[in-house]
Amino acid sequence: MDIEILTLFPEYFDTPFSCSMIKRAREAGLINIRVIDIRSFAKDRHKTVDDRPYGGGPGMVMKADVVVEAIQSVRRDGSYVVYLSPQGRVLKAAICEELAKKSDHLILLCGHYEGIDERIIELEVDEEISIGDFVLTSGGPAAIVLVDAVSRFVPGVLGHPDAAYKDSFHSSEVFEGPLYTRPPEFEGLKVPDVLLQGHHVEIEKWRSQKAKEKRKRVRPDLG
Repeated sequence: MDIEILTLFPEYFDTPFSCSMIKRAREAGLINIRVIDIRSFAKDRHKTVDDRPYGGGPGMVMKADVVVEAIQSVRRDGSYVVYLSPQGRVLKAAICEELAKKSDHLILLCGHYEGIDERIIELEVDEEISIGDFVLTSGGPAAIVLVDAVSRFVPGVLGHPDAAYKDSFHSSEVFEGPLYTRPPEFEGLKVPDVLLQGHHVEIEKWRSQKAKEKRKRVRPDLG
């Protein structure tokens, strides 16, 4: 999968994609990530990328001509353009899987300041996606979250092909059951006996029950 990230602050992405699973996926050629500096498409000597909003209001708005040219510079047949926006569809596991299968070329547009000219959305954006009901200082953190979450559904990125489908929010249980490893006792807390007895049916029943109990306790909105 090829991923292009369009941003005014390309240095923001230097570290997040240079470690752990994303780094290994890039080295293996499973994911190619390129960060594009939107400011390089500004035409004037001051490299102006924003202006005051028509009709008044606080903040500055990213200019349509600059951003559209940046998108078009990397867009190709089959590209899918996502604008990271608090007004978009809220990102969930199923959407991550959908994006991983929808296109092998994602273009992620990071807004800054007050937002972007609406005409950019009308002309170039295929979908707006939000990572939650809150506002960030830029689309950068949201782009990192989306890349990480979508990458898990790219074949070969995770060690086991079924791993992404057994995690929280992608199984019928919504939550994953509690996990333990050695030592069997730590500061007076023991690993539950059911996990030590080797009865896999009973283990799955126990994990399922614990997952449901936690979901009801911490996320009653999920039912």
